[in-house]
Amino acid sequence: MRELFDEVAGQSPLDPEEAVRRTTRTPRRKRFYAHAGVAEGAGGFAVTLDDKPIRTPSGRPLVAPIRAIADAIAAEWEAQQELIDPLTMPLTRFANSVVDGVVERAEAVADDVAKYLGSDLLFYRAGHPEALVAREAKHWDPVVFWAAERLGAHFMLAEGIVHVRQPEPAIAAARAAFPDDPWSIAALHVVTTVTGSALLALALLHGVLDQERIWAAAHVDEDWNIEKWGVDEEVAARRAARLVDFRAAARILMALNPGA
Repeated sequence: MRELFDEVAGQSPLDPEEAVRRTTRTPRRKRFYAHAGVAEGAGGFAVTLDDKPIRTPSGRPLVAPIRAIADAIAAEWEAQQELIDPLTMPLTRFANSVVDGVVERAEAVADDVAKYLGSDLLFYRAGHPEALVAREAKHWDPVVFWAAERLGAHFMLAEGIVHVRQPEPAIAAARAAFPDDPWSIAALHVVTTVTGSALLALALLHGVLDQERIWAAAHVDEDWNIEKWGVDEEVAARRAARLVDFRAAARILMALNPGA
């Protein structure tokens, strides 16, 4: 069963779009099990097929830290029909990536998220037209102000795309608000890379904005262009794929950090 996800797991959950591209080139396999379940063990909650623990592409046991996550992964396997479609199993793909690529290098993954704080989407604003300027401010200012007031992270905003070096104390203050467990770090990374903003990922983690508002904030400029020029089907397809992974990562983040 591991080979089903060899082409979609990647090295980590850091590039969901690449995972989707690989999957489209991978033949589907027939369902070979009767039922999926969960078994509790010393290391957490293992996902099972016909009572046998499943493993990641690298051969490691797929064990979730809490029952709710394991149940959700098992539900993806249970929902498969005659053919198994990894594209419909974002939580499984995420879990494979965490176990294989993040558990032993969580600090490095967190550092990668922190790099976004140096050039976050929310820092670079349009200069015109006024309606777009106002829309960006409406969606982005609450998060920037929250970071300053609650995290002590005072970032600098800029007009246009010319890079502005952010204060190291601001980056450090935001970095201190990251979770410290591998699954949450991986989820934070997926949200960051999908939205282009570590601040939006932090806002989701800490309950500043809900999932729908985070997604809308991440696509202010794109939605503006769609309103003006119409929908590009290829862009829309990529966005839909990103949304699947965003929702899976957000689900993990909320399950592990309910009181953040």
